[in-house]
Amino acid sequence: MRGRVVGGNAWEGGVLVEWDWWTVEFGDAHAGAVGVLVGGGEPGPAYFDVGSGSDVPSTTHWSAYDGRAGRPRAEALRAGCACGWRGAAEYPLNWAAVRDRPLYEADVDLTGPLADWNAHLSLVRDRAAPLPEPLSALLVEIAEQLTVTTADAPLAALRAAGVLERIAARIGREAAGALVDDGVSTEAVATGLGTTRSKALLLLLAAQDG
Repeated sequence: MRGRVVGGNAWEGGVLVEWDWWTVEFGDAHAGAVGVLVGGGEPGPAYFDVGSGSDVPSTTHWSAYDGRAGRPRAEALRAGCACGWRGAAEYPLNWAAVRDRPLYEADVDLTGPLADWNAHLSLVRDRAAPLPEPLSALLVEIAEQLTVTTADAPLAALRAAGVLERIAARIGREAAGALVDDGVSTEAVATGLGTTRSKALLLLLAAQDG
């Protein structure tokens, strides 16, 4: 079951991390973003001066690195993933075309980083445990039915989502418990799920506690 959703954000270490791409298939573990390079390396968060006050907003979104108000000015773009992967290809920013416009208003071509991130996801997908075709088709059908129900009867859709959440939690604990009993390593679980080692470890520990 696949699907890309543009947008999304999360807080990491007090910094707003805004993802450009996200999939239902892998969730936050492999959310994708356009990264920036300054002087050959990744700069720290970009800060915004909002006047007085102890809280200074910051972000790592590529469009903030425009050189304004003392912020770093991006020299090139590349794909990045929440798992820590970084694309090898670098895409220089054409500031002559951007001129004096903010980056978020400029028509910056992001097809290169997006293609690199999709290629990364293909490798993650190839290593992950395959879903049986009937189950994969059923998940797609459920998602479609829930989408239709949300438009026609949102309260019913919310109730159904709650039922699915409880079913998934129970089955997830049972499946993780079986993996623990079989002595499957955390690394193998992470690869099979297409997630990070830390998230796989949490699943296994929760199964042991349950």
